[in-house]
Amino acid sequence: MVTSLLAATWFRPRHPNPEAKMRLFGFPYAGGTGSIFNSWPSQLPQFVEVCPVHLPGREPRFRERPFTRLAPLVESLAEGILPLLDKPFAFFGHSMGALIGFELIRFLQKEYQPGPFHFFASGCSAPQMRRRIRPIHHLPEPELVRELRRLDGTPKLVFEHAELMSLMIPIMRADFEISETYSYSSQSLLNCAITAFGGSRDKSVSRWKLAGWRHQTNSHFSRYMFPGDHFFLHTAEKQLLHRVGLELSTNLPLAAKCDR
Repeated sequence: MVTSLLAATWFRPRHPNPEAKMRLFGFPYAGGTGSIFNSWPSQLPQFVEVCPVHLPGREPRFRERPFTRLAPLVESLAEGILPLLDKPFAFFGHSMGALIGFELIRFLQKEYQPGPFHFFASGCSAPQMRRRIRPIHHLPEPELVRELRRLDGTPKLVFEHAELMSLMIPIMRADFEISETYSYSSQSLLNCAITAFGGSRDKSVSRWKLAGWRHQTNSHFSRYMFPGDHFFLHTAEKQLLHRVGLELSTNLPLAAKCDR
């Protein structure tokens, strides 16, 4: 159960599962919300409690100012997540969400010692292989929209509804500022297994850049590709969650397995 008001602010399971043996924390892509994980509990093993992260500026936190830098976001997230680390846990992050998850794991390992037993890095190049691109977060709205279309990193549904687009622009600016100002630094390797996921038609994240995640862990690494573009986590959701479930079942810590 959520044991603090701060934890409840950041992580609010849509389907609380007090009997779960582990928690899977989900970090959404740029412009995404915790609701992208709403369908996951019914498709994953019953021993998993799915805990989506709710970032400021969207859904129940729409009145809050979104973060524009990764470091303060990670520090605030770490404070919120600590009360929920009383069970084995894993992280899943897609695109920007993978970057958030990666830096949060490094922060937890450095400051608090606990870390997940598994990290799913989805639709995201290995951090040491990210290439510098021309910043777009500061562009006037018409130019920003054109760039978002060109980059193919925003769900097409957003562009089809003007009202939704107007609500999303401030969030997209903030999220892209997080990504564009991020600077990777070499630190200790992650102590958890890493599984990298990619879309076969994703123009922004190649198989080679996904493979780079193997150099961020001192544990097991695996990579899987799914049909689809950058948003394969929606179009190939069933196949993706089947693999996530298998990985969690295989790598769940022994003590938790014995309690199942």
